[in-house]
Amino acid sequence: MVSDTAIATVAALMVTASFPFYLYGAWVMIDAETVTWDVLVYHLKFIVVGLTLNTVPVVTWMGPRLFEQFGGLSALHAVLGLQAYAMLVFALTGIVRIFQAKRAANLYHDPDQNVDLNDLHENMGAWRGRLRIGVFGYVLFWIGAYLLGIYRYLGGYIF
Repeated sequence: MVSDTAIATVAALMVTASFPFYLYGAWVMIDAETVTWDVLVYHLKFIVVGLTLNTVPVVTWMGPRLFEQFGGLSALHAVLGLQAYAMLVFALTGIVRIFQAKRAANLYHDPDQNVDLNDLHENMGAWRGRLRIGVFGYVLFWIGAYLLGIYRYLGGYIF
């Protein structure tokens, strides 16, 4: 049977490997002058890989073991991680509505229209705010959970 150290190492490597995918996915959106359908799909390819690399170890290894070691730093690690996912869900409430409004206005396939995003819907500003707050919160809590997880990994399996 595979040792806990080996599984913890694979989990740590997978979560660590997710960060460059998040960074590049974010860079794709930041660097794009206009977000077309192709840019959105290209961005999502990297974000989905990052989320998969992060979520698979959480669901398959970390989650089931949580109650065996629940207390102290592991509790804080779990709270930070869950809060990161909660912020992601909050961001999705904005993303979905923005996507619907842009799709209804055909801005993904015909991006040359001179339309201010805030003119697409009366709530567009609030949806964009949700997106920004959710993504910023996800990244902030993810970094906190990651650093604490690496600290726990080093203390529990390496030193």
